[in-house]
Amino acid sequence: MLSIHEPVLDTPTIDDVIRAVEQYHPKADFAMIRRAYEFGAEAHKEQKRQSGIPYISHPLAVAHILTQLKMDAMTIASALLHDTIEDTGVTAQQVAERFGHDVAVLVEGVTKLDKLEFASREERQAESFRKMVVAMAQDIRVILVKLADRLHNLRTLEHMPETKQRGTAQETLDIYAPLAHRMGIGWIHAELEDLSFRYINPRAYQDVERCLASTQESQAHYLRRMHEIIARELSQIHIPCTIASRPKHLYSIYQKMQRQQLPFEDIHDILAVRVITDTVRNCYAALGMLHALWKPIPGRFKDYIALPKPNMYQSLHTTVLGPENERVELQIRTEDMHRIAEEGIAAHWRYKGQVASDKQDERFAWLRRLMEWQQDVADPLEFMETVKIDMFQEEVYVFTPRGEVRTFPRGATPVDFAYMVHTDIGHQCMGAKVNGRIAPLRYQLRNGDTVEILTSPTHVPSRDWLRWVVTSRARTKIKTWLKTEHKARSLALGREVCEREAQKYVPNPHAYMKHQALSAVAPYLGYQTAEDLLVAVGYGRVSALQVVHRLLPADIIEERKQKAKPLTPVPRTPRHDGIIVQGLNDILVNFARCCHPLPGDSVVGYITRGRGVTVHTTDCLSVEKLEYDPERRVVVEWDRQQETLHPARITVVTHDQQGVLAGVSSAIAACDGNISRASVTTSQDQKAYLEFTVDIRDIAHLNTIIHRVENLRGVLSVERVKSLSRWGKWHP
Repeated sequence: MLSIHEPVLDTPTIDDVIRAVEQYHPKADFAMIRRAYEFGAEAHKEQKRQSGIPYISHPLAVAHILTQLKMDAMTIASALLHDTIEDTGVTAQQVAERFGHDVAVLVEGVTKLDKLEFASREERQAESFRKMVVAMAQDIRVILVKLADRLHNLRTLEHMPETKQRGTAQETLDIYAPLAHRMGIGWIHAELEDLSFRYINPRAYQDVERCLASTQESQAHYLRRMHEIIARELSQIHIPCTIASRPKHLYSIYQKMQRQQLPFEDIHDILAVRVITDTVRNCYAALGMLHALWKPIPGRFKDYIALPKPNMYQSLHTTVLGPENERVELQIRTEDMHRIAEEGIAAHWRYKGQVASDKQDERFAWLRRLMEWQQDVADPLEFMETVKIDMFQEEVYVFTPRGEVRTFPRGATPVDFAYMVHTDIGHQCMGAKVNGRIAPLRYQLRNGDTVEILTSPTHVPSRDWLRWVVTSRARTKIKTWLKTEHKARSLALGREVCEREAQKYVPNPHAYMKHQALSAVAPYLGYQTAEDLLVAVGYGRVSALQVVHRLLPADIIEERKQKAKPLTPVPRTPRHDGIIVQGLNDILVNFARCCHPLPGDSVVGYITRGRGVTVHTTDCLSVEKLEYDPERRVVVEWDRQQETLHPARITVVTHDQQGVLAGVSSAIAACDGNISRASVTTSQDQKAYLEFTVDIRDIAHLNTIIHRVENLRGVLSVERVKSLSRWGKWHP
């Protein structure tokens, strides 16, 4: 199912593109468009697409798609040049010299970051998207070119390897289709989803397509009947109208089948009839007539005229029981609303030399928020995730006490609302009233709620808020506050610890702890500023003794050593924890009780005050909470040259029968596993639950033991246990 606008040209020519532009902009700069084509054709002359046809066919197709959005000559020229910087020897400066600065900005905005090195494909994808966001903030046409580029790539994806097909299709579903929806370009959104669906789940795609085709003839007959009835009834009350209809696109049907767990035959509102009239008044009049004619389905009416979607979409939606009690969705809108629904943001963009109205500024508020987020969030992968949460989820509409409408992702809370109003309101949020009644801060906002935030200047954010806020603005602001607060506490603690240590040597440590002296010492210990050094002491990265020995004169240190009484050495068992902490020597290492890491597990370390470094597995649930304070994170790895024993816990479920404990114990011993703890409980269903703590070398050793025990007669399951419950019973 391709574009609902025009037939798709397999290989449009430059004359096809120019003729399409002439239809909506007869005074366009056609000379620039032709020059851009000639320049691009020369740059790509040695290149071919995977299908074997000349590469210039792709820029031509992208340009032709943009003519369906009625884009200006500059955008069409940029489409013809959009791959020159990335795939040929052409530079941005050359493009600027020949076609102007604005065209160069557009082309650079679409260009991916292929010439830079990234740790992973996901990081490259995220940083490319971030770069595109910055470019589209300068000129929104960047994303229009990118969407057209992605659309044509999907139309020709059958020529790519299967892994590339799935990767491109998934990326499109994750990023570009939702972005097209946010931009309000309905037909591109639908086609991107359908084409991606075709490669992500080809069997389901074919099933839905076949089911839809099997009902096509009966649907066409039914819709003609609906058209005749609607046209007749509206003409009787003198409402001019144009009527069109089409089934929902394939991916939306499939999503509904999955969401409601229904077969195709039970999806009743596949058909959609669109009534286009001249005024808003007539939209509501037509709605009243249609509801009088056919019974509306309760809960299926949506007024997007009074409350437009964030992507500028306006229409009345209702579902009725039409002829033969068939469910039919009706969409009622004006001509202008229909144009916006199809062209989206392209229908509103104001080019240089024209001033955007306040209403149009509101339509781009989401883009301003996007720019704020990318400035607040340093990690491109985190930025990508926040965009998916905030921009691509279903929205809810709520009201301020003054009656202003605000839009949030579904699941948003009063805390999200507070941070949307102002950062200080969010920080000081102590409660909320929803529809005049006190509501918990984790209450999920619903359509139509009126929200009032209660604040106190003494109230501060809670780390618990991060568990349930959903907007990236709220999450970023809370994390920033917590990080700043934690750093301030560590700074004060570091100063206190250093002063206490210095007091052992001199009666007035303040004289040596001045900012200038600390700043001079900091570089010797690997830090740039005095503040960074004291924070490191507070965190436990640097010992106070190291700082004091750098701060105080050598003669004072030596005098102190001479006066100190010799201590009798205490025998100490050397620590063999098998962990290497990158950048830190002679530091205490602990293993987290929440996940009990074993050699072979992927691990990460976090500095804990007074306890050195605590090692967690990377998939430990506690790590998510610890990530809110990234300065505590250190790189750790297992010491492969040191073989140490670690306690591992396993639970074995068996049939309750004589000798089972002895059999399992023997199997563990046969694998060189030393049992340091064992317990047995039985249940009424004739099962025995055996719990062991076994000293093992690494994950491979543990897996050998588990495999050996699993093969014993009567054993039902064997699992590694990672956490200890509050009641003292081990659970997997």
